[in-house]
Amino acid sequence: MTAIEFNHKLTSLQDNLHYFAMTLTSNHEEAKDLVQDTYIKALTNRDKFEDNTNLKAWTFTIMKNTFINNYRRSIRTNAIIDTTEDLYFLNLPKESGIASPESELSHKDVKKRVDMLDSEQRVPFEMHTQGYKYKEIAESLRISIGTVKSRIFFGRKKLMENLQGMNTSH
Repeated sequence: MTAIEFNHKLTSLQDNLHYFAMTLTSNHEEAKDLVQDTYIKALTNRDKFEDNTNLKAWTFTIMKNTFINNYRRSIRTNAIIDTTEDLYFLNLPKESGIASPESELSHKDVKKRVDMLDSEQRVPFEMHTQGYKYKEIAESLRISIGTVKSRIFFGRKKLMENLQGMNTSH
């Protein structure tokens, strides 16, 4: 694909990229910045794009990774520097890292709800939460990446519906 064709196809994705950026940021100005960052990275890394593959998916991945990296960077820069006498904030008790019985029960309930999903949605969902990439899931299950994304989306949606009625206090 020539540079002109690449640029034309990339600019034709503007509405889709802006919509996706809005779902990530929920802020119009941040979404515009994210789209611009995505365009810059896509143009800079054009040589890494393989012809006859999905440009939209490629740019969405760039956008998602850019958003995640920006978020992580903002968390690091928003760290609290404790200037109080006796380091009051730093000496506040932290969580022990040990699950309480309530949280363990809640984890069991969530796992039970996940297990209740149809295997068609549960298997890709579990693989995704275990860290498998969409492509790896698609190859493993011998289905298209779009089908993988759809099943994960609808599995997550069904799980959220099932969890909404869940009472954690038992």
